[in-house]
Amino acid sequence: MAGKKLPALLEEVRACRLCEEHLPLGPNPVLRAAESARLLIVGQAPGTKVHATSIPWNDPSGDRLRDWLSIDRQTFYDESEIAIIPMGFCYPGRGKGGDLPPRPECAATWHKRLLAQLPNLQLTLLVGQYAQRYYLPHWYGSITENVRHYRDALPARYFPLPHPSPRNTLWLRRRPWFEEEVVPELRRQVQKILKV
Repeated sequence: MAGKKLPALLEEVRACRLCEEHLPLGPNPVLRAAESARLLIVGQAPGTKVHATSIPWNDPSGDRLRDWLSIDRQTFYDESEIAIIPMGFCYPGRGKGGDLPPRPECAATWHKRLLAQLPNLQLTLLVGQYAQRYYLPHWYGSITENVRHYRDALPARYFPLPHPSPRNTLWLRRRPWFEEEVVPELRRQVQKILKV
């Protein structure tokens, strides 16, 4: 039964116009999921390139994320294995420091219903502050501290990550422990789940 519900729910999400008046490029909800997915990636919101192609993480941030996970594009976009459900499904527009935050309507309206249709999830990657603030049972006060304490979130099946945006290159450079300690454990967790 759930297998028939999820495609209908995804159609409903992709037809969503809830915050249309706030979207400078108009609505284009971008997400992917299948009931069999074992890994969930919760990011922020699509950028302009993702909006234009309707392919999530189809940008330099996605390239870096795939490198962290040590998986290729084919595996990454296999929705039978990996669901991609951002905090905001549509491009929110630009602000002074980059893209605006994800629209709050998406998670509040759709996440609970979508997750109810994904019974096989074994791990959820929480990419960036918006996903972490929404889902982590405990907020350590900063992205750095959340990521540093990633092991605390693993029993809840969450793995907090910084956003892989090129804008965060300095953050990564100043925190070599992320590449040395966190990325190898991330890869172990993902490989165990996806058996790649």
